[in-house]
This record gives sequence, structure tokens and C-alpha cells, in this order.
Amino acid sequence: MADEKAVYWGTGKRKTSVARVRLVPGAGTYTVNGRSLAEYFPRQSDQLLALSSIVHAGLGEHYDIIARLHGGGVTGQAGALRHGVARALCEADPALRTSLRAAGFITRDAREVERKKAGLKGARRRPQFSKR
Repeated sequence: MADEKAVYWGTGKRKTSVARVRLVPGAGTYTVNGRSLAEYFPRQSDQLLALSSIVHAGLGEHYDIIARLHGGGVTGQAGALRHGVARALCEADPALRTSLRAAGFITRDAREVERKKAGLKGARRRPQFSKR
């Protein structure tokens, strides 16, 4: 277990969302942008995604999570929070790194939305060909 006064930071990213996560030894409360986790992420799937890294480590009741999220959508922010919590856990206990990496929590999901190109209807969709 970590020092009682220690604070661990982790930055998580997913699509265009960025999560700045602070891990503080405590009772397991989660604060996201000044609100509770259930209030910020009303969908159960987003809550499970956001907490999956700390649940995998088995330290859900040992740390308080305080996070600042911005950019992107709700699910992207949940993914960014998961990534940031995993990185903060690695800073708190380097022995967790191998299990978190094996579960895929350390790797940043680099998929981004492809930009729309000029003359096209979307990123790749072309206008329908008209012979006449």
C-alpha cells in the first residue's frame, strides 16, 4: 500500500478526450469534474469502462479518484478516464504494470476519426457517379 499523503497523477487519452486523473489514498470515492461518477456517466456501460482498470487491479476501495475531463463525447471520456487511472496506478505501484499492460489498459487506443476531405461526402464516401 502507498504512503497516506502520496498523490499519483495519470493522463489518459481516447479519441479527442483527455482525462487528468489524481489518485489519492482514501475510501474509494470517485469525483469527475466536480460530480460523482454515476452523475457524470449515467450509462452503466460507461461507468464500468471508466472503472475497469482499478477494478482489475483490485484497488477500488483503497484510492479516491479525482478527474478532470474535457473534449470528445461521453464514451471517449470514459475510455480516457480508464487510461488515466491505469497510468496513475502504474505510478503508485510499478508492480501492477505487467498485469495492466496484459489486460490492455496501458496502451492508448490511437484510433481517431478520419477528417472529411474536400469534394467528398464524408472521409471516404464519394458523390454518386452520374453518367448523364
